[in-house]
Amino acid sequence: MFRRTGFPLAARIIAITLFFIATFLYFGGPVFADDLPSIREKGVLRHLGIPYANFVSEDGKEGLDVELMRLFAQHLGVRYEYVPTSWETVIGDLTGKKFDAKGDHVVVVAEIPIKGDVIANGFTILPMRQKMVTFSLPTFWTQIWLTARFDSPIQPIQPTGNIESDILAVRSLLKGHRVMGKVDTCLDPALYNLHETGATAYTFDGDLGRIASEIVKGDVDLSLLDMPDALIALEKWPGQIKIIGPLSPVQDMACAFANDSVLLRESFNEFFRKILQDGTYIKVVKKYYPSFSVYYPKFFNRD
Repeated sequence: MFRRTGFPLAARIIAITLFFIATFLYFGGPVFADDLPSIREKGVLRHLGIPYANFVSEDGKEGLDVELMRLFAQHLGVRYEYVPTSWETVIGDLTGKKFDAKGDHVVVVAEIPIKGDVIANGFTILPMRQKMVTFSLPTFWTQIWLTARFDSPIQPIQPTGNIESDILAVRSLLKGHRVMGKVDTCLDPALYNLHETGATAYTFDGDLGRIASEIVKGDVDLSLLDMPDALIALEKWPGQIKIIGPLSPVQDMACAFANDSVLLRESFNEFFRKILQDGTYIKVVKKYYPSFSVYYPKFFNRD
């Protein structure tokens, strides 16, 4: 004969139910991201964006990724909604998780409210980010360039046609110089081991989109700048900025999804293949980055 111990079953069920209700109310919603069926049921796609380069404008009303997400919402048959965020909070706003990242180690330290369904603002695929989110097919290419004001004594390298050789040539110029970057972005000096070159790396505390203007003003010696922002700067301040050379191979930018938004990510990839093949996406890219195909013609000729 079995003997019943502890709380009665009904009491335990009630206690567990109350716990989950309290958790839901405390965190302001579920800790799981919305996947495709839920998004269609709610009738809205929430685009998490950060004003940056020509991907998202300051008011969030236009830009390459704004148009891309509007087209995707239209493809899904739902309303588009822009949700402003920041580089510091964007991954948490997507996943509902606050991460502590140290070196190669990533730990979830808290559950927080989910505010959006997809990140799209020139978001570079980085190993650390891949431990927190899942990326779509590459939607854009970028590259980290060393940049300087036009009157800097450091001269651009002569390209060799070999990216590894070109990077080494650029790194050989850095000893004794101050190089600006921005932590928690693709311009983080730590990602490129600049300390090994003898350079002094320091962090820009302002908005990422203002780095190019700091170069033009002469407030920095040398700076990291990614290709999309550099293309805009070259057009905005012709003759005021020079590209010394690359500090990274070509990198992929993509849209980021929560790890449990599997169907939403698959739907986006299917949609993106279609607009890439039928020329729709090429037209949007040329609208915001007219010189992109000059620098990276192979992007549109890939499988």
